[in-house]
Amino acid sequence: MSTTRCQVVGFLLSILGLAGCIVATEMDMWSTQDLYDNPVTAVFQYEGLWRSCVQQSSGFTECRPYLTILGLPAMLQAVRALMIVGIVLSVIGLLVAIFALKCIRMGNMDDSAKAKMTLTSGIMFIIAGLCAIAGVSVFANMLVTNFWMSTASMFTSMGGMVQTVQTRYTFGAALFVGWVAGGLTLIGGVLMCIACRGLAPEETNYKAVSYHASGHNVAYRPGGFKASTGFESNTRNKKIYDGGARTEDEGQSPPSKSPGLWLWMIESV
Repeated sequence: MSTTRCQVVGFLLSILGLAGCIVATEMDMWSTQDLYDNPVTAVFQYEGLWRSCVQQSSGFTECRPYLTILGLPAMLQAVRALMIVGIVLSVIGLLVAIFALKCIRMGNMDDSAKAKMTLTSGIMFIIAGLCAIAGVSVFANMLVTNFWMSTASMFTSMGGMVQTVQTRYTFGAALFVGWVAGGLTLIGGVLMCIACRGLAPEETNYKAVSYHASGHNVAYRPGGFKASTGFESNTRNKKIYDGGARTEDEGQSPPSKSPGLWLWMIESV
């Protein structure tokens, strides 16, 4: 998959995940009344994160919001916080991802800046998806615990044949919407992080190599060579083939006379 296609697919999945998280948070059917023992009932109850509703057999539905915050269970408040944090992070990541798309040019923004923005939005989508999945899973765990506790308390000690009237709740449609939305957001964030590698420019390392201009006269020595140009003085122009060779200028130098010879010539005169 190309970088642009991977980025666009991750962006679209993140949008769907964000929409699903918003819908799941606003839905009232997080927990619904269990009708296993009583399939025919005149009243059907279901609850959400913000209100509880009662639906009568005539079709009339009455919902009552939760008028208290401190009186709610701690798990319910934690689920609220996780879903809100997931939605906020998804919105911020979506805004960052819009400017990070490779098909959109914003001024003089280079590929390295787009790669960083793509990675940032991908991380935000991953965290948002994890928050949504965690919130829905915590609420589902709370429902399972209450369901089995209610089932155990429905039977009395008289052989388990006498039942007490108690409402049990099971999974609602909002839980499945939240799980799917969190998964889509998580996958979209992973694809955005993968697309970041394709947007980042490749770093190339070049080895430094020094070059010297070749001159007309080259002096060869046992330890290496020396390059010289033609602008140097004639006294420095040499051609040495071994370590003990002498230059031509040194061979033409006149012999030196000792001081004793000069004194003998003066006395003879």
